[in-house]
Amino acid sequence: MKLLNTIILTYTILLILSTPNFLSLKAQENGTGTATMPVQSSEGGFCKSMVETNGYECEDHNVTTKDGYILNVDGRSWLLLPPKQSLAFNLADNGYDVWLVNSRGTEYSEGHTSLKFDDPAYWNWSLDELVAYDLPATFQYVYDQTGQKLHFVGHSLGTLMVMAAMSRDQLVNMLESVALLSPVAYMGHTTSLLSRVIADNFIAETLDSLGFYKFDMRNVIIIEILKVICRIPSVDCTTLLFTPFTGQNCCMKPSIMDIFLDHEPQPAAMKIVIHMCQLIRGGNTTMFDYNDSGTNLKHYGQPTPPAYNMIGIPKDLPIFLSHGGADALSDVDDVKLLLDSLQGHDPDKIVVQFIERFAHADYVMSGNAKEHVYDPFIAFLSRLH
Repeated sequence: MKLLNTIILTYTILLILSTPNFLSLKAQENGTGTATMPVQSSEGGFCKSMVETNGYECEDHNVTTKDGYILNVDGRSWLLLPPKQSLAFNLADNGYDVWLVNSRGTEYSEGHTSLKFDDPAYWNWSLDELVAYDLPATFQYVYDQTGQKLHFVGHSLGTLMVMAAMSRDQLVNMLESVALLSPVAYMGHTTSLLSRVIADNFIAETLDSLGFYKFDMRNVIIIEILKVICRIPSVDCTTLLFTPFTGQNCCMKPSIMDIFLDHEPQPAAMKIVIHMCQLIRGGNTTMFDYNDSGTNLKHYGQPTPPAYNMIGIPKDLPIFLSHGGADALSDVDDVKLLLDSLQGHDPDKIVVQFIERFAHADYVMSGNAKEHVYDPFIAFLSRLH
């Protein structure tokens, strides 16, 4: 089987950030006609539990960002579904060299060249550092390894990261195409109840002022209690745990909850939670606001934070964009603002898909995401070759 172009996948559920560590799925033909994939992973656990058990091989890769974060493999969120339904495995089976990426601070990317994981300075980062350091390090590493331009697939904040980078003319020379699933470019219209409560009541800012520098919802005891609750037939945890945050997902099976709770959510810096809250309250997409003109001036050379201008996205870059009518995080009105900024885009280079019933988590955890999203996306890719 011939290896086609390289694909990078990123996944994030709003404030639970995931980006660079690497998982490479290289489909190769074997005697049975089944694809096998060398996959980049961390030491043992992830590979053995989520990749090798499905008949695929693993290999480990690390990358160090310019600000010292050592990123290893995680990328589990793209593998929560069974192999025949997973986007990552389907892409590999179709001959693509697939790299799953995740971010600093997650379980397999806790390293740093000088800072300890529990050092407050380790958690001093927002969206801006992911855009300025993690994505460039990721892209450059994969580009150097493969010698190919990259297809990028992002979900949720993974989409915001790449759009923010492109708006500042970063990474463009290494990009072949971009897929934006549940795109988050603007957040002022979000109807996510939990996000609104946190943002409107300045909860993250209050926690930060009290010395909580890490946003971590993963407690072993709580996770085990949730697993027990979610196994009760009369309890629908896909509604209980997701709807207040993501909107009413249409097509997730209750059986996926055990797998989800085994691996998610992952911690993030309180600073990036504050940053997202700023975007929700302000409605514009800007760099982190220090709420002090002098501090902003020191960081940006101006009293207010610069904007990430989505109009700056290259007009001839192939884009596959898919959003859902029930999505509370990637709200229809916010996506409309993004589409308005893309009005000058080459019409032959953009595909926009709207799925009325889909909410935020359906894109990575729904059993029918393959039929409605992944298959059309793979068809989109095939037309580029």
